[in-house]
Amino acid sequence: MLDAGKTEETLLEVNNIEVIYNHVILVLKGVSLNVPKGGITALLGGNGAGKTTTLKAISNLLKSERGEVTKGNIRYRGERVQDLLPSDLVKKGVIQVMEGRHCFEHLTVEENLLTGAYTRGSSRAEIEADLELVYSYFPRLKERRKSQAGYTSGGEQQMCAIGRALMSRPETILLDEPSMGLAPQLVEQIFDIVKTLNEEEGYTFLLAEQNTNVALRFAHYGYILENGRVVMDGPAKELRENPDVKEFYLGMSDEGRKSFRDVRSYRRRKRWLS
Repeated sequence: MLDAGKTEETLLEVNNIEVIYNHVILVLKGVSLNVPKGGITALLGGNGAGKTTTLKAISNLLKSERGEVTKGNIRYRGERVQDLLPSDLVKKGVIQVMEGRHCFEHLTVEENLLTGAYTRGSSRAEIEADLELVYSYFPRLKERRKSQAGYTSGGEQQMCAIGRALMSRPETILLDEPSMGLAPQLVEQIFDIVKTLNEEEGYTFLLAEQNTNVALRFAHYGYILENGRVVMDGPAKELRENPDVKEFYLGMSDEGRKSFRDVRSYRRRKRWLS
């Protein structure tokens, strides 16, 4: 957990990256962000803002979709990592939980969890201990451990996907749209678990989320993306109180949701786009 008054150690640095798909489609346009050790950092914005692309750029998963980082660099603990294989990045402690709760549907919940330990050279006893730790945070998964994952609920599949990531013993977890398709009560439950994992186990999170209201209640710091650019960033508490964020992302206006770039005060923030 991030402690007030202590110097933040930056784990992940994204420096002015551009991402192009199919050699022609510019999706990210100079995105920069820092993820401090022990923090929960939120990447916010509407559908198509570039959140998932940013996470995939960090995880080196763009090539499978004919995308590439064409400018800028990505560093983890000071080391350039954007040219590593995704599996090598996992070994360094960075893992992504994909949008859509990707599980191996034909495997049981427990078999899915065990696949997360595949890259480790751990003993069976160590893996069993980690499995019990996952079950302590997700008791529902222990109840469904022998059930085929494809027949579990959306919430259980999201828990399974996060639990599988934990089994790799990561330092940093990239969490893509954890609230998507879940009932509000389940969303709160998932975010409560993320908070607990951060505070009790020290996991660092970078989460991409459309549900700005929920994300800013649990995150320490946030970045707002629109059309592939960071248009605003700051401590989560300050973003929650910012009148423009309230109006355009938290639904606290009678005028309906507009683009953040439409507001008059946006001109004062041109420096973010330079």
